[in-house]
Amino acid sequence: MTLWRGEVPLVLASQSRARRTLLENAGLACVAEPADIDERAMQTESGLVAPYELALHLAKAKALAVSATKPGAHVVGADQTLALGDRLFNKPAGRDEAHRQLLALAGRTHALHSAIAVARDSEVVFSHVAVAWMSMRPLSETDISAYLDEAGAAVATSVGAYQLEGLGVHLFDRIDGDHFTILGLPLLPLLAFFRDAQLLAM
Repeated sequence: MTLWRGEVPLVLASQSRARRTLLENAGLACVAEPADIDERAMQTESGLVAPYELALHLAKAKALAVSATKPGAHVVGADQTLALGDRLFNKPAGRDEAHRQLLALAGRTHALHSAIAVARDSEVVFSHVAVAWMSMRPLSETDISAYLDEAGAAVATSVGAYQLEGLGVHLFDRIDGDHFTILGLPLLPLLAFFRDAQLLAM
């Protein structure tokens, strides 16, 4: 059962299980087709420093890359940047870098910028950026080590070394923002676009 009414299946240009689950839980069956792009190289080449601009640039790049191989399909690209003031964070390369990121974020409020872009036939037809403010509680070295021990390899799969839908929730004492934005897919504006385009059954 799907609410999708497009002529061809909806495509998600991401390997993120969380993003795919958000779409499927909203009744939108989709095909996952991760974009084959070098995000860090594109970040460097773009010269962009504003986190919302960078997130949007990468979301569009992912959607366009997959759209070129999926004629007629609506392709959803998404990207998320984490900024602490002017400092941008990427996914940690391993435990040591995850530890350093958590030390920098502990006791402070950072911004998650989540961007989405929809491309069809190699043209971006919709884009949006949302932000959530994440206040991490003060953390001791012991707290961080205990968290890293429990979270294991998962810390290297998300920027900031946490997944809020998992053990990462223990790191925070306040969150201001949309749940979907935090998980990396601002769902409400995306659904509104699909409804306006008469692509949904409701």
